[in-house]
Amino acid sequence: MSIYFPLHQLCFQPLKNRVRIKAPSPRRLCIQQAEVIRKRALSAVRSRMMRIFRLFLILGVASVAVAQTSQSTPATANSSQSSPRKVDKAAAYYHYTLAHMYEEMVTAYGRSDLAVKATEEYRLAIEADPSSEFLTSSLAELYVKTGRIADAVREAQDIIKRDPTNLEAHKLLGRIYLRSLGDMPGGNGSDNILKLAIEQYQEIVKLDPQSVDDHLLLGRLYRLSNDMQKAEAELNTAIKIDPNSEEAVTTLAMLYTDEGDTAHALKVLSSIPDSARSAKLYSALGAAYEQRKEYKNAIDSYKHAIMLDRDNLDAIRGLAENYLNDGQLEAALEQYKVISDSNPEDAQTYVRIAEIYRRQAKYDLALENLKHADTLIPDTAEVPYSMAAVYQAQGRYDEAAKLLQDLLKKTEKSSEIGTSQTDRNNRAIFIERLGMVYREQENYTAAVETFRKMLPLGDENARSGYQEIIDTYRDSKQWPQATAAAKEAVQKLPNDRDLRMVLDAQLADMGEFDQAVADIKGMLKGGPEDRDVHLRLAIIYTRAKRWSDAEQSLAKAEQLSGKPDEKAYVSFLRGDLYQRQKMFDQADSEFRKVLAVTPPTDPQAAATLNYLGYMNADRGVKVEESLNYIKQALTFEPNNGAYLDSLGWAYFKLGKYDLAEENLNKAAVHMGSDPTVQEHLGDLYQKTGRLKLAASHWDRAVQEWNKTVPAEQDSEAFAKVQQKLDAAKVRLAKEDSNK
Repeated sequence: MSIYFPLHQLCFQPLKNRVRIKAPSPRRLCIQQAEVIRKRALSAVRSRMMRIFRLFLILGVASVAVAQTSQSTPATANSSQSSPRKVDKAAAYYHYTLAHMYEEMVTAYGRSDLAVKATEEYRLAIEADPSSEFLTSSLAELYVKTGRIADAVREAQDIIKRDPTNLEAHKLLGRIYLRSLGDMPGGNGSDNILKLAIEQYQEIVKLDPQSVDDHLLLGRLYRLSNDMQKAEAELNTAIKIDPNSEEAVTTLAMLYTDEGDTAHALKVLSSIPDSARSAKLYSALGAAYEQRKEYKNAIDSYKHAIMLDRDNLDAIRGLAENYLNDGQLEAALEQYKVISDSNPEDAQTYVRIAEIYRRQAKYDLALENLKHADTLIPDTAEVPYSMAAVYQAQGRYDEAAKLLQDLLKKTEKSSEIGTSQTDRNNRAIFIERLGMVYREQENYTAAVETFRKMLPLGDENARSGYQEIIDTYRDSKQWPQATAAAKEAVQKLPNDRDLRMVLDAQLADMGEFDQAVADIKGMLKGGPEDRDVHLRLAIIYTRAKRWSDAEQSLAKAEQLSGKPDEKAYVSFLRGDLYQRQKMFDQADSEFRKVLAVTPPTDPQAAATLNYLGYMNADRGVKVEESLNYIKQALTFEPNNGAYLDSLGWAYFKLGKYDLAEENLNKAAVHMGSDPTVQEHLGDLYQKTGRLKLAASHWDRAVQEWNKTVPAEQDSEAFAKVQQKLDAAKVRLAKEDSNK
C-alpha cells in the first residue's frame, strides 16, 4: 500500500481544511470566473470556482513534479522498460488534481462531458498508483454522484477483494446500497438490495464495533427487513456504547411501539433523565402515550417538546391530535390554528379543523375549511369524502350521495382483479358511507344494493358488507330478508366465526332460540378466544330476558378479559342487563366504570355517555348531568339519531320544549322508524297543546312497535303508548263532536 508524504497531505485532505494559497491565476480563468459571477450571481458557484483555482495551483506543483520525474537519464529510462512499472506518485497527484478539478466543475455545472474527463483523469491517476485505495474510492464516489451505480459497486467491490478489512470501502458500498434502496419501489429487487446493505453494515460493525451510528443504521435495516430480534440487539448495543444517544433510544422505542410493546417503549424513553431530554425525545414519549390511549400523558409530553422547541410543528400537531383524542375540541382547534398560521399550505390542518367544527355541529365552518383544503389538494379523495360526511350530518343526503358517487366513479378500477388491496379498501369505505346515506334516507333498497358492491373487495370488506346489509334489513324491519342475508354470508364465508354468530343472533330473534344457542356454544374451545363467544351468548340471553344465564356468560367473559377496554365492554353489557331489569343504581355504577377507563373519543365512551344520560334523564334523575353526558356523546357523533333523541328528551324533562322539539325532529330525520322517537315527539306535541299532531306520532309509534320482533318488543312501553293514543283519539273525537 502506498504511503503519501507532505504533498499528499496538501492534495488529498478535504478542501475545506486546506490553507488558502494566494497566487495569480491564468488570465483566461479570471475571465471565466468573471463571466460566471456576472451570469449566475450565486455565492455557491463563486465558492466552487475558488476551490478550482486552488486546484490549479496544486496542479502547477504536481506538474513540476511530473516534469522532474520525466527528466530521467536514458539509462534509467531504458532500465524501466525491462522492469515492472514503478509507482509514479507525482503523476498520480497530477491526474488526481485534474480529476478533482473536473469533479468540482461537474458539481457546479452538471455537465456530463466534465464527468467523462474526471473519470479519465481518475483512471490515469490509478494507473500511476494502482495500489491507492483512496484513488479507487474517489472514482467510485464520482460514479455514485453521476448515477453510474453499477460502476461504483464494481470499484468498491474490487477494493474489498484486495483488502477485505478496508472499512471505508465497506462504508462506501453500504452507502451505495442504501441510496439504491431509497430509489427503488417495494418488491423482490428492493429485498435483495436490503440484504446486500445488511451484509455490508454487518462487516462495518465488525471492523468498527464502537460506532454508534453504524449499529443504529444496522438496527434500522434489520427493522426494515422485519428481523425485530436482531434490530433490538443492534439498537441495544448502540445504547450500551452511548447510553445518552437519543437517536438510538428513540429508534428502539419506535421498534417496541411497532411491536405493540408500548410499556417497554416508555421504559426505554424514560431511561433518559428529564434534564437530558430534547424536544424529539418528548415527542417520542407523546407518541408512545398516544398509542396506549393515555392522552393526558401524551398532551403533557408534547407540551414539554414545544417548550424546548416552539417552532416544532410536528410536536404542535401531536398536541392538537391528543387534545382531540381527549375530547378537548377547543384546545385542539387552537393548536391547529397555530399550525395553519405557520404553514397556510398544509391542507391536512384544514381537514382536521373541519372535523372539529363538524363534531361541534358548526357545519358551515366545517365546509368553509374543507373547501379551502380542496384548493390546496384538489385531486385527493379525503376532502370530498369529509364534505359528504358534513352533508350527511346536515341531512343534505342528495348532496352527500352525489359526492360519494363521484368518488366511486373515480375508483371503479379499484374493484378489478389485480388492483392493490389498499385501493380496494378505500373504495369499500366510499361504498359503505354511501350505503349509510341511503339507509338514513330510508331508501333501504338503494342501501342494500350499494352495500353489495363491497362483497367482491376482499373477505374483510365482504364481512363488513354483509353486516351492513343485515343491519339495513333489521332497521327496515324486514326480518326474513335479514335472516336470508345472514345465511348467505355464512355460506359465502364459512370460516368466519363472527358472521356465524350474527346468523345465530338473528335466528334467536326470529324464535329459533335453542338452535342458535346450541350453535354458539359449539364454538367454545376452552381458550382465550372464547371471550367473544361468551359475550355473544350474554347479548342473546339478555334480549331473551334470560337474566341469570346472561349474568353467567358475562362473568365468564370477564375472566377472559385482560385489557381495560375489554373489561369496560363487559361492564357496559352488564349495565345494559341491569337497566333492562330496572336495576338502575347497579346499571349506573357499571356505566360509570366504563367511563372511568375509556378515552372520551372511543365509540364505547360515546355509547356509554348516551346510555347513562338517557337512563337517568328518563327517570328525572340528575337531569343536568345527564344533559352534559349526552352532549359529550354528540361531540363524537353529532348526527347520531339515538343521541339526538336522548338530547331532545333531556330538554323535554327540563321543560325546554323548543330545544326538545328541535332535537327530536333532527332525530326523526335520521331514524324516523324508531318507535321511541315517535313516542317522544307525541309527548312533546301533547305537552305543547298540539294533540292532533301528538296522536299522529303516537300512532306511528304503535305501527313501528307492531313491526318489531319479540326480542325487541317492550310490552310495557307498547301498552303505554297505545293507552296515550287511545285517550287522544277519544279526546279528539269529543272536540270534533263539539264543533
